[in-house]
This record gives sequence, C-alpha cells and structure tokens, in this order.
Amino acid sequence: MENLNFESNSLLELYNHLNLSVNLIDAAEGFSIFNLKDIGFKLPYQSTSYRPNFFSFLFVKDGIGHYTIDEHTFEVKPHSVYFTNPSNYRTFGWDKIEEIYLITFDETFLKKYISKEIFVDFPFLLTEKIKPKMVTDEFYQKAEYIYLQIQSEYTSNSPEKYKIIGHLLAVLFYKIKEYFWQDYDPIYEGNRSSQIVKSFKQLLEKHYRELSTGYTDIVFRVQDYADAQNLHPNYLSSVIKSKTGKPIATWIAEKTISEAKSLLKNSSISIKEITYKLGFSEAAHFSNYFKKHTQTTPAQYRKDLKEN
Repeated sequence: MENLNFESNSLLELYNHLNLSVNLIDAAEGFSIFNLKDIGFKLPYQSTSYRPNFFSFLFVKDGIGHYTIDEHTFEVKPHSVYFTNPSNYRTFGWDKIEEIYLITFDETFLKKYISKEIFVDFPFLLTEKIKPKMVTDEFYQKAEYIYLQIQSEYTSNSPEKYKIIGHLLAVLFYKIKEYFWQDYDPIYEGNRSSQIVKSFKQLLEKHYRELSTGYTDIVFRVQDYADAQNLHPNYLSSVIKSKTGKPIATWIAEKTISEAKSLLKNSSISIKEITYKLGFSEAAHFSNYFKKHTQTTPAQYRKDLKEN
C-alpha cells in the first residue's frame, strides 16, 4: 500500500519514493542541484504527500506549478524564487517545466561547509510563513550567475567541490537575505507569530499538567514534541532555539523544575512519589537533577519552605 505521509531524509529518498529519476543526485554529502527539466517529469505531475528533513530552493526561470503546505497552496510562476524547510507535510505539482533549478541541502551539510552557527547567520532558513516570491530581472540574473557556478562545481570531479559549493551557497544566502529577509527577526516571530513555538509551549504546559495529576506517567522527549507537530526533532530544536533564544532542553528542564517545586510545596506527596510523577526512575536521580538546576536538594527545598 502506498505511504501517503512519507518522510524523507534526502531528495534521493523522496525521488525513489516518487519513482522519479535519481541519476542526477549525488547522495554523498546531503546536497544536490539540477534543472528539473532533466528529471523527465511526465506533465502534468502531482506528487503524493511527504515531509522532508531537508531544505530546498527553487529558482523558476521558466515553469508553472504549485506547492501545498497544510491548508495553503501557492502558485509557482516564472521569475520566482521559492524556499521550503523541513517543516510540515506538503505536495507539489508541475504543469510546465522548461528551466527550474532545484537546490536541496540538509542541516549537516550547512554546518559542515558553511557555519556551525548557520541559523544565527541566516535565521530566515527557519522562517515559517514562506510563499514564492517574484523577483526583479536584475536579482534573478545575480542569483542565476551564482547557482550555475554551484551546478558547475557539483558536476565536476574536483576533490574540493563541496567546500567551493559551501562558499558559493553562502554567497547566495547573503544575496537572498539582503533581498528578502533583511529585517527578519526570529525572536519577534517566536514571540508573536510562530505557530511552532506557540504549539510547543501549549503542549509542554498540557503534558506537565497531565503528569502532575497522574493522567500519564510517561515523560515526553523531544521526539514526542516534534511528532505532535509532524516535525523532525532536529528542526523543532533549531526553531525553538532560534526563536526563543533558549534550547528546547532548557525549556523542558525549567518546566520540570517548576513542576517539581510546585509538588514539593504539597507536603502530602512524598519525594519518592514526585520522583515517579516527573518520570524519574530513582529518587537519587531526581535529587541530583533538582540540585543541578537549583543548587539545593528536594528535601532541603521542602525543609526550607516549612521553616520559612
């Protein structure tokens, strides 16, 4: 039976799943670039639903199609640039393909060949509301000059080609950032309009309410929070860190300590019970965790509360 919600870690996996040609894809470094015309799509083409764990840029010089993410469908027209990241499930379709360059890369490639602080230098890579953008002839020509150099390196036999591609891709990012996202502030989006951040915070609160009331005794991990939003855990972690300034592990630790303190104020619940409520298997582990984050033990914290 066909998997209608396929998850792919690479373009190679996706194209194999969609029964498309993979002859132009070098899976060695998590990067690819080619003209979609060379894939041999049978038009009109409509993909099935999938969730990628990689980033994509489309430079549409001459082509027509559409992209659908969640309930939003975007028309793709000539002289447009389209960017997607590893977020929710989506589909795509093509009616005309003459010259459309697709560049894909994963987070490992970005951090290896551009910067370990890639999302600090280029926070727009984590933006959530993305639709195809029409560009001027002047900008398209500048972008085309760069991405054709990238393709030339990609098809070469140079042992240094991925280092060169990393530098050229960074130049392309700087041009795109300057043209589209100069004023983009991930913290602003995180505080005001990031649905991913809002949903994570809501689920975090709900989950700890359920733990403290005994509705569940299984503690969520990052994978569980990511699964709840149909996101890859690495991507969710990057979004939360970029848009709130705090790693997702810190959010979870702070909530755990907050809930522990609340339960410790209730003297009718033993520390052993609190240990199990918050998902720790041993009281000693809970005590060490609590002390690491508060510089005191649960027993001393409760004693200080009674004395004060």
